[in-house]
Amino acid sequence: MSFLIKDTTKEERKKIVKNAFGLTISSNEMPSKEVIVLTKKYINGEMELEDVQKKVIEMYRKR
Repeated sequence: MSFLIKDTTKEERKKIVKNAFGLTISSNEMPSKEVIVLTKKYINGEMELEDVQKKVIEMYRKR
């Protein structure tokens, strides 16, 4: 399955993000505000998921 914006609908992207957040929350961690903002950009078709992942990794490396 492709997660690219061109290959998914907005509803599919919402479901992808919801599933990812479910995994995060199941390990007793809440997504940060920054991560939520980035994933909204993916849902809205403004940023590819791969780019979101890179930004999140970069944020956590700086901490």
